[in-house]
Amino acid sequence: MGNGSMKSKRYKHTDGSSASSNGRAHKDHGGGYKNSSLDSLRARVEELEREGKRKDEELCTKEQQIKGLQEQLVKQTRALAELSEEMQNKCIQLSKLQDVMKNQTAASASRPPSIKTSGKSSPNLSVRIKETLNRRKGAKAGVSAEPTSRTYDSSSLPKFSFENARVPKDASVKKLLTDALNKNQYLKRLELQQIKDMVECMYECTYQLGEYVIKQGEPGNHLFVLADGKLDVFQHNKLLTSITVWTTFGELAILYNCTRTASVRAVNKVRTWALDREVFQNIMRRTAETRHDQHRNFLRSVSLLANLPEDKLSKIVDCLEVEYYDKGEYVIREGEEGSTFYIIAQGKVKVTQSTEAHKVPQIINTLQKGDYFGEKALISDDVRSANIVAEENGVECLVIDRETFDQTVGTFNELQKYLQGYVATLDRDDKKRHARRSVSRHQSQPLSPDVIQLKEMVSVFPPSRPFDHLEVIATLGVGGFGRVELVKVKGKDITFALKVIKKKHVVDNRQEEHIHSERRILAEARSPFVVKLYRTFKDNKYVYMLLEACLGGEIWSLLRDRGSFDDPAAKFCVGCVTEAFDYLHRKAEWLGCGQKTWTFCGTPEYVAPEIILNKGHNFSVDFWSLGILVFELLTGSPPFSGSDQMMTYTLILKGIEKMDFPKKISKRPEDLIRKLCRRNPSERLGNLKNGITDIKKHRWFNGFNWEGLKARTLPSPLKRELLGPTDHSYFDSYPPDEDSPPDELSGWDMDF
Repeated sequence: MGNGSMKSKRYKHTDGSSASSNGRAHKDHGGGYKNSSLDSLRARVEELEREGKRKDEELCTKEQQIKGLQEQLVKQTRALAELSEEMQNKCIQLSKLQDVMKNQTAASASRPPSIKTSGKSSPNLSVRIKETLNRRKGAKAGVSAEPTSRTYDSSSLPKFSFENARVPKDASVKKLLTDALNKNQYLKRLELQQIKDMVECMYECTYQLGEYVIKQGEPGNHLFVLADGKLDVFQHNKLLTSITVWTTFGELAILYNCTRTASVRAVNKVRTWALDREVFQNIMRRTAETRHDQHRNFLRSVSLLANLPEDKLSKIVDCLEVEYYDKGEYVIREGEEGSTFYIIAQGKVKVTQSTEAHKVPQIINTLQKGDYFGEKALISDDVRSANIVAEENGVECLVIDRETFDQTVGTFNELQKYLQGYVATLDRDDKKRHARRSVSRHQSQPLSPDVIQLKEMVSVFPPSRPFDHLEVIATLGVGGFGRVELVKVKGKDITFALKVIKKKHVVDNRQEEHIHSERRILAEARSPFVVKLYRTFKDNKYVYMLLEACLGGEIWSLLRDRGSFDDPAAKFCVGCVTEAFDYLHRKAEWLGCGQKTWTFCGTPEYVAPEIILNKGHNFSVDFWSLGILVFELLTGSPPFSGSDQMMTYTLILKGIEKMDFPKKISKRPEDLIRKLCRRNPSERLGNLKNGITDIKKHRWFNGFNWEGLKARTLPSPLKRELLGPTDHSYFDSYPPDEDSPPDELSGWDMDF
């Protein structure tokens, strides 16, 4: 039919055979072949896709594993660094402990015995010392600089003359010295003028090859800056590091008399610049006193404050902060609300004001050094009526805000009688003026009959031979100046704590005035929160203080054993210290209104910033230390503690404001600590207008029985039972004292 589809056709199969089929058959067979190939390709693609997906998953897993390993490596590296640093600190501490062991072992082998316990001494002294050092880990070691004046013989001391202490030097050398001092972590925190004065008074010292600039174990008295040559630092004859040119070292020695912890030896000919501790301390005192006087005179020129009594004015001086402005900067702006009062200490400002006739503020006045503005802000919220703009670079203003003024000096209503020129339209409110009436609430208590009887009994003991009537039972504690022994009256069941102080050590460290002060304060104290002094003695080698025996143990040993105290125990301890401060501050009339003392004294972890900076300090340092105490009792460690004293001081100067507190300290004690440890002494709780009452009313003490504490009816959470008056089981054991000091016959202890 001519239909081509019906024609037969020969073709070769894919397997190579020939076949004959009609067109239909050919068509069907060709379509099946193509479908089979596509299915095969699809299957292969799907297989490849599955394989690719599996590979991707494996790759992702590997990447996650790698990321995890990298994070683990970072953590391990960080942990290793921390462990290395901790190991380094431990090695330093171990070296110091080994020094102590060597010194005490050597002393015991070479010197005759002096004061011993009544028991037999251990044959292995070094083991005893090592055990003692381990047990004493929690105890605090204090530092105490020589007084800046000796009240019992101040006429014999020459007056410091800055001009006589100055040493001429080139401007280029001054610049290098200034840069070197400013690179030091401690010194860079001093004022520019103080650094400048230090540079002026530094003098040149040279050393030859092999000579020691500083020798380990010897007392230090100088700060140094290396100007030329090379110095190596050794500890126990082991090289630690080298000092590069224009580096400051030995700075701890200008704060107080201390023993050098490492040696510094010249590798070649060396030239240094040195500064004496006495000169440094006089510079610091001179700067602070000059600044205080200037600020006080400024304040007296302010009509608002002209009639304030001296104690109020001194409070304001302590509160003042310094702010600097460059040319064109606004100190205050017209129309803004203000609560800050300013006094210009340096430079010049212009006063501008807008008027209806002039949109651009017009200059209406110029103010300069000694002028003030914003005094209305101390009374109430003040809407600024003018602009104050710096006219030159470096304008320096003394500043105090109303909140600080109200808390430290008094509110406007409370100070009304001194501010009569500003009270015409304001009502007087005397209801809150109760601070003065509270002064008599903590008077000295009369001596109890038991105390009087004990004083009468020991009064007949020979003044230079206490051991005619006393026998030593055990040692309760040891320190740099001597020991505290538990002693018993011979033939009676009565015990005391006898503080034994080496006279030669006192003189060598210029601590005579401190010992006299301690004796006087304890003799006059009549408070259950201050240990009782019954009698003093002296001989050629020692002075002695016969004290009340408190046999419950040392608080630091108890804290070490427990790790930390809970809130009730911490509150009890802090409450006792607070009551002691309250009593002693009221008794210490020798520190007059607005006056300061300058002696560097205290436990390194507890000293306040103003002591470290030699700014002069007053009672406010006690409130700082109280805050440190709260922290340590609740955690077991103080907030500032470095690998050495200088590092500790550097941490203290950084402040507590930005420190993250551990979880052991809850919100309320944290608030108390931060308020006690304010950088500005005048802002610390306890140093505000209500005094220590503010501490007692803090939220942490809510519900605390202050009256029970003062009456001694509040049970102590730390009380421990005693077997009798000679039970010293709560104290660590100490080896006997084999060190017999030389005689000291200068007569400084004549009044003992």
